[in-house]
Amino acid sequence: MFVFLSKKIAIPNGIKLRTVAWDNDQGWIACGGEDGLLKVLKLENPPPPPVPTIANASSDAKKPADPGASNLSMNQTLEGHTGAVIVSKWNEQHKKLTTSDQYGLIIVWILYKGVWYEEMINNRNKSVVADMEWSKDGSRICIIYEDGAVIVGSVDGHRIWGKELKHTTLSNVQWSPDGKNILFGLSSGELHYYDGTGTFLAKLPVYCSDNAASLKISAMDWYNGSNGYVEPKAPCLAIAFENGKIQIMRDEKDQAPLVLDTNMRFLNLKWNNYGSILAVSGIQFARSSQGEEKEVSVVQFYDPFGQYLRSLKVPGKKITSLSWEHGGLRIALAVDSFIYFANIRPNYKWCFFAQDVVAYGYQKYDQSESTVVYWNTRTNERHVKLVSKLSLMAAHGEYCLLVSKADALGENYILTVANSIGTAIETRQVHFAPKTAKITKTHVVVASNDAVFSWQFRMPPKKSGALEVIRKKEGGLKDRMFHIDDVGDVVNAEIPLLDLENHKSRATSDPIACIAVSDSLLLIARQSGTFLQISIQSITLETKYSVPMRPQFISLNCDSSRLALLDVSGVLKMLELGKKGGGGSGGGANGGHMYAAASNVVEGGKLFEFERKDVWDIEWATDNPESFAIMEKTRMFIFEKNVPEDPITCSGYICNMENLQVKTINLDELFKQPDTPTKDHVLNVDSKSLKEARAVLFNGTLQDVLHYVEENPHPRLWKLVSDTALERLELPIAQKAFIRSGDYKGLQFIKNIEKYDDKLKQKAEVETFFGDIEAAERIYLEMDRKDLAIQLRTQMGDWFRVVQLIKSGGGGDDVMLEKAWNSIGDYYYERQKWPQAITYYLQGRNTERLIECHYMVEDYASLEKIIYTLSESNPLLVNIAEKFVTVGQCDQAVAAFIKAGDLKSAIDTCVQLSKWNTAVELAEAHRFQGIETLLAKYATQLLDQNKRITAIELYRKANYCQKSARLLYDLAEEASKQEKNPLRIKKFYVLAALEVERYHQLTKARKGGLDNDISALDGLLAEDLKGSMETKFLDNVWRGAEAYHYYILAQRQFYNGSIHSAMRTAMHLKNYDDFIEPKVIYSLLALSAFHNNHFGVCSGAFIKLEALEKISDEERLSIENLALSLFTKYTPSNPPAFEIACSNCGHGINDSDTHCTSCNFIFPICIASGRPIYESIHFMCHVCKHRAIESEIAGLNCCPLCHSTL
Repeated sequence: MFVFLSKKIAIPNGIKLRTVAWDNDQGWIACGGEDGLLKVLKLENPPPPPVPTIANASSDAKKPADPGASNLSMNQTLEGHTGAVIVSKWNEQHKKLTTSDQYGLIIVWILYKGVWYEEMINNRNKSVVADMEWSKDGSRICIIYEDGAVIVGSVDGHRIWGKELKHTTLSNVQWSPDGKNILFGLSSGELHYYDGTGTFLAKLPVYCSDNAASLKISAMDWYNGSNGYVEPKAPCLAIAFENGKIQIMRDEKDQAPLVLDTNMRFLNLKWNNYGSILAVSGIQFARSSQGEEKEVSVVQFYDPFGQYLRSLKVPGKKITSLSWEHGGLRIALAVDSFIYFANIRPNYKWCFFAQDVVAYGYQKYDQSESTVVYWNTRTNERHVKLVSKLSLMAAHGEYCLLVSKADALGENYILTVANSIGTAIETRQVHFAPKTAKITKTHVVVASNDAVFSWQFRMPPKKSGALEVIRKKEGGLKDRMFHIDDVGDVVNAEIPLLDLENHKSRATSDPIACIAVSDSLLLIARQSGTFLQISIQSITLETKYSVPMRPQFISLNCDSSRLALLDVSGVLKMLELGKKGGGGSGGGANGGHMYAAASNVVEGGKLFEFERKDVWDIEWATDNPESFAIMEKTRMFIFEKNVPEDPITCSGYICNMENLQVKTINLDELFKQPDTPTKDHVLNVDSKSLKEARAVLFNGTLQDVLHYVEENPHPRLWKLVSDTALERLELPIAQKAFIRSGDYKGLQFIKNIEKYDDKLKQKAEVETFFGDIEAAERIYLEMDRKDLAIQLRTQMGDWFRVVQLIKSGGGGDDVMLEKAWNSIGDYYYERQKWPQAITYYLQGRNTERLIECHYMVEDYASLEKIIYTLSESNPLLVNIAEKFVTVGQCDQAVAAFIKAGDLKSAIDTCVQLSKWNTAVELAEAHRFQGIETLLAKYATQLLDQNKRITAIELYRKANYCQKSARLLYDLAEEASKQEKNPLRIKKFYVLAALEVERYHQLTKARKGGLDNDISALDGLLAEDLKGSMETKFLDNVWRGAEAYHYYILAQRQFYNGSIHSAMRTAMHLKNYDDFIEPKVIYSLLALSAFHNNHFGVCSGAFIKLEALEKISDEERLSIENLALSLFTKYTPSNPPAFEIACSNCGHGINDSDTHCTSCNFIFPICIASGRPIYESIHFMCHVCKHRAIESEIAGLNCCPLCHSTL
């Protein structure tokens, strides 16, 4: 940053000032001093500058106002104090001023109709006000008196609370940023922390001396965070002591604060309104040129982390008070009987590259990352990126360099090379904190205090020679790093390199101050004034220079022949670089008058007899090694051969200098609203020769300009001549200017327009050449040549205007209109605005792009409609089908493939999307061979992977019901053998039976419609009928389901207490011993019969159990013993049965008989209760064809056996 005094206001009668306060909202300045002096001043905003013309100013921008040239728009003296006014504080939220004098009188002032009036007065008449402070929201004020009294009042004058701190002398007060607590500074040097109600909380430690009690607090300031912080948890509390030390803390709990020694006395300090800079004023001893020591008033500036930024010497004996302007770009200093204003030129994080792009970084208070904006000043396009804790920025050519912290501790940093839209090209990580950074077309160079890191991020254009051979042997691009103290004195000696991963930091007595780089050279400036010239390719020392100065910034010109040296005090000097290997004049020096005397000849180079003061920015021309522009305070100077032109009032930062023009950007205004940059922030300043040429052009003839440019030749001036000649259709002069400027494109343009015999056509072509398409179109329309206007807009790609011209009548046809619609659709298509593109593609009948847009917006219904609008075999049908395949829509994809005549792709799609039934139907309908083989192959693969459920689903979708039934049947048998859940086994059997039923239905349907057609499916089913399942499974598919259904029903009835029903159902299981183990069946029957007192049935069950062959001898013995114990106690007989008449023949039968012994009629079994059905009217399921008693099925919603909906 750079600081300079810009304005001084004298107080009448030489009254000394005691306080100054700058209102950060409206810009009011309150200053108070001896004899009750109190004034409110306001600096007026300077009038807007005149619009520049050819004769008086720059070519294409307004001059910014000089912030240092403001005059007073208000100067009101406020009367009411009789003693010296020592404290003044603004309440920004409520637009009030509070002042206090040496007698303790407090006055609150308010603005009414442009004039300040007293609003409230308070006088305690006991002590003097030591300090006072408004809270962040402006609702409360804390007033402290020297005798220890504390009063907290509201903005309307009411007293909230008061407190007397006994045996305490107060000196300073600050509210915490959240407005909940108050920090008091005592004259003894102690810091006491209270809450908002006056309750003592803690005593803050003082780290500025071992004996804190003997210190006195000089000043305190606690930044309230109203405009965010430079980074999270940044230090914001600063406490100055009379010994010249400052304690900077993050908050009241900070156990490791920063301690600075300013070497000043009578300190005062103040944060700017962003908490980014701390200004500290005081008195310092300085030695004059005669060797005498004298006291000097100085303002020092620090960042929140204690890093020293700049000092400013101020005339006068003592700075009694200081206050910042709202934007942080000016500071007011009360010195004796004067108010001095100093301008601040901050070190913004920014760079300019790619001809038109400004990249800048800033911190938003609500996010931890830094925001980097890439703004194209020509097109006004912005690209925003987030970077973790941005540290440095640099740029060159087409690339910019970002240096950011890789971690919270800041030990590792990331170097990112990005292009003009913020896309990272290359990155590197370094293990030190870079202090300065530069970039060239091929290299990135960063330096800390003691080390330099060089990274070649891209190869230069291919060159033959030894260097390329060496680079290939070394493996291409390399990262290199060396310590500054390892650079010896031997010229052309190779500098020892450090290990990039394992190097250790070594302190140096002469740190690196700054660096400059070009395509071939690396210049390193050390704080002692030693400059090292190093080859950037080979990392070897070429030359050393020694200049008596402390450099802050250095810059190489475009041919690396001269070096601009800017020291810490703002003094600019020029050094001519010597030749490689030692001294010499180097290249690019012209004119002996520019050299210094012999005493200024430095080792290896020569200093020019050139010096400028108060310089804070410099930029060399990219096309002239002897031209450069500098900023001195608020003025810009353009130099040609070290001779300055007339200064220009400007406060912008220099972007570049090229073609006799300096481009600057007003970063002060830009960073006020960094999210919305405007072209008004950019100013292009013409050099003297360009302005003179414009003036000659404005006041004279084209021949006069031609004569001037011939005497002062420059490509930019020749371009001015050619442009003017073209505007006036002076083609021979324009041709001559194009030849002198080497503009081949312009020469070709002259040859083209010479063919036209119509001056208006030539004028329109010239306007097109200059890019003024609107003017060219107007000329064509005035000529009644709308066809040429349409042709012009077509060449420019302005299809919106083409449509307007065609619709207005004449000049176009339907083909051109259709092309325009499609081009507009392409415009939206390229920007991924699919709905808008669809609208124009429909009008342009561009089916191919419509397909793409409908697909992108997922409008598959419209995409399907396109299928039916296309002719058969149209190649777009395949494109549509493939898109439907990607989203899994089989039917639409098949329809498109079929219409396209690609049956195989349609069937492959069905297979890919597991739509096997559709695949089989397609194969049969179109007599496609090979579907069975494909199906069998895929099913075999699934079975090999033990994915039987997936294989079953495959067969079901393909309507190969007998195969899916067989797999389900196998699953049921396996589950039965493994004694798994009976309900699960029943479900397998039910599903298998349902598949067989579906097979029968499909067979009937196929044979009914195609009696003479034997399909591949029928052949496969016929083959299955010959298998072993024909008698066991296919003939009676429901037996397995019935077995486990009755088994589960018997168990449920038994546990529900329906013992008789359970026994009756268990008796049915005797017919299913081929599905359920006989041991299980007869065990269940014996158990239920025993509990039902049917010991005869129970005995029969035991007999069956004893006769089983598949039980062990131990189990048989156990059964026999159990039977013996039971039937020695109970007689093996059944109770009398209830007799009913057979519904078929009328013969008497028992109520549990399943058939009539007389007529042998077999009664169906009720699947809901297990009872035989004797009634002639009963329920039958439409799916499984099983029956149930009406009363038993009445309360059910689905079939008890197959679970189909009733």
